[in-house]
Amino acid sequence: MPLRVGGLTPLSATDYPGELAAVVYCQGCPWRCGYCHNPHLLPRRTAGGIAWSEVLGFLRRRRGLLDALVFSGGEPTAQPGLVLAMREAKALGYRIGLHSAGIYPRRFSEVLPLVDWVGFDAKAPFDAAYERITGVRASGEAALASARALLASGVDCEFRTTWHAGFLSPAELERLSATLAGLGVRRYALQEFRASDGVAFRPEGIPVAADVDALARRFPQFCVRRA
Repeated sequence: MPLRVGGLTPLSATDYPGELAAVVYCQGCPWRCGYCHNPHLLPRRTAGGIAWSEVLGFLRRRRGLLDALVFSGGEPTAQPGLVLAMREAKALGYRIGLHSAGIYPRRFSEVLPLVDWVGFDAKAPFDAAYERITGVRASGEAALASARALLASGVDCEFRTTWHAGFLSPAELERLSATLAGLGVRRYALQEFRASDGVAFRPEGIPVAADVDALARRFPQFCVRRA
């Protein structure tokens, strides 16, 4: 089944560290996080979109000008066509990036040998707090299994958390960061919540400087990304 594509960014200097990349936004995600910045990508199917064959044509024309293709979403691993799409892009000479929340551990593990870099969305401590954010039972267990598989694979990666006090308390952020550090995460980014259409509340800001300093001490590489 061809990959269902909800959108394409033809050039990005921020979605794959150090590389010029195109970004494919995969349609569909089973989780319902209240701060989702791409809610139009949540349904499995939607009117419009871009045919994967059109994306391949674009990639053929951009060889030598782009370094990488990033699969984002939505949740890329929600689609069985992801493996073939990655292989086709890789055959054209592109490095492969993946933005994922680790929703489907088996499919996530299946694509890791094809991937050169992963941005992993760690939403909360891997317990009931995850379910509160995603609206899906056992979502924390799935994310933790995928996180462990990623770290065991040796694939270059960054873990990141979108923070808003209305969803994740400072104490929960502290717990999550401690868990990630214990798992062996080396690169971690704290992303300030950015309001978008359909989100009914405004950002409350990044934790105070002392809290950020405590987070930074846990990871060899740490940054805060402002909205």
